Amino acid sequence: MRTALVTGSAGFIGSFVCRRLLDDGFRVIGVDCMSDYYDVALKERRNAQLLQSENYRFVEDKVETPDLLMSLFADEKPDVVVHLAAQAGVRYSIENPRSYLESNIIGTFELLEAARAYPPAHMLLASTSSAFGANTQMPYAETDKADHQMSFYAATKKSTENMAHSYAHLFDLPITMFRFFTVYGPWGRPDMALFKFTKAILEDTPIDVYNHGDMKRDFTYVEDLVHAIRLLIDTPPVRPEDGVVADGDSLSPVAPHRVVNIGNSDAVQLVDFIEAIEAATGKTAKRNLMPMQAGDVPATWANADLLKSLTGYTPKTAVPEGVAKFVDWYKDYYQS
Repeated sequence: MRTALVTGSAGFIGSFVCRRLLDDGFRVIGVDCMSDYYDVALKERRNAQLLQSENYRFVEDKVETPDLLMSLFADEKPDVVVHLAAQAGVRYSIENPRSYLESNIIGTFELLEAARAYPPAHMLLASTSSAFGANTQMPYAETDKADHQMSFYAATKKSTENMAHSYAHLFDLPITMFRFFTVYGPWGRPDMALFKFTKAILEDTPIDVYNHGDMKRDFTYVEDLVHAIRLLIDTPPVRPEDGVVADGDSLSPVAPHRVVNIGNSDAVQLVDFIEAIEAATGKTAKRNLMPMQAGDVPATWANADLLKSLTGYTPKTAVPEGVAKFVDWYKDYYQS
């Protein structure tokens, strides 16, 4: 039985990853601080489901706590690490940047130091499509330059990519960074557009539509994302001996380090996304048109060719189907 350590295990994506790994026969060590950034009860419900498995151990603490991860690595010797713990959200990073510094950068440093001492076979660390920043050429490819992040959140995530590369190079640690593209689905975060829009539409209150609706997102259904992660776990990068990297591969020429996009490869207009929610709820949204918010970007769109070449898989759930599954979950969870 392989042991996986998953940080952010009670989070939206983390809980799905843990469940998939448990179903696949892993022993899972989950770490989550259960922060109150959004409704803790939602995290507790996700975690309670995981605790039903005898192969799940939960540790409640912050990843940036000194020596926490070092002790866990020493005790558990994880074969696989999936690092999802982070302070999320573009807009909140303007209000409380220190929380991003502590959780995203210091927390990742603590993880890398623990891995340096007790190397796992493969570490997979979450980054974000926001790392592409001011890039305008789309779809985004992993080999594109990503030097102009537009929010402190994105800057911290790009920093973790650079930190991980240095550790991969210095200590021969196989590390895959994945850049997520607007993940959605049941048990999602209340600060995300789908959750907020669904709640507002069902309650007949207006929704805030930024940039007057002129926005595009590459929406990725959570179970598609998790399937891609599961496949990537068994595809660790290897340092190229001759320093030659194939065209289109983000593999480092000097380290077992790779960046991989996980997205649907489909830029969906925000208005079409809202219409999918209207169709699923059977109600019409009251739209409050707003200007673009600071730190946000008008569009994201993934080139997922590298993911397909590595795993043979491309996320495929269409937005109307995924949105309908979320709305069904929301109505059941909140008895709407």
